[in-house]
Amino acid sequence: MELLELMKYRRSIRKYQDRQISREDMETIIEAGTWAPNAGGGQRSIIVGIRNGSLAERIGRLNVARFDRLRLSGSYVSADQPSIIDDPTMKSGFYGAPAVCVVFAMKNFLYSIPDAFCCAENMVLMAAELGISSCIIARGEETFDNEIGAALLKAWNIPENYIARCFVTLGYCDGEYPLPKLRKAQRSQIIE
Repeated sequence: MELLELMKYRRSIRKYQDRQISREDMETIIEAGTWAPNAGGGQRSIIVGIRNGSLAERIGRLNVARFDRLRLSGSYVSADQPSIIDDPTMKSGFYGAPAVCVVFAMKNFLYSIPDAFCCAENMVLMAAELGISSCIIARGEETFDNEIGAALLKAWNIPENYIARCFVTLGYCDGEYPLPKLRKAQRSQIIE
């Protein structure tokens, strides 16, 4: 599939089958993340892949634990692929995905967040090419800001000056793959 067609095809999936992705596919997806654009070519992002469904679920629950609905700019995402924004009864920010990648970046680096999200974007595009569904999830910073999270970071040897910026959930879509949403008009212009 050509790149633009792949971008048009890819959707954020929030309903997953109980079927794990292969280690090889996760390695390929992580490799794509390591090739993302990054400030000054510094290659500062660290990616941790988790193929343990129960650990992914545990971290997904930490991700939702301090979710603040007052900071939302909208209150609806999708009927086909509802999010925690649509359904406050959801208990995991990872929506039952059997695998997840955590993207870490330096805490006090000016381009920490853009670097991490460029990394995540490369990963979801690679996943789509491999036939794997995905979703980029925010709230990385607050997910590990607790005793359980700190213990995980220590076990994973994440440097103290690093912070989780985002997640990429990975798995196989449960149900029909969503159709594209119409593009909103007047979102771009070219000035000559």
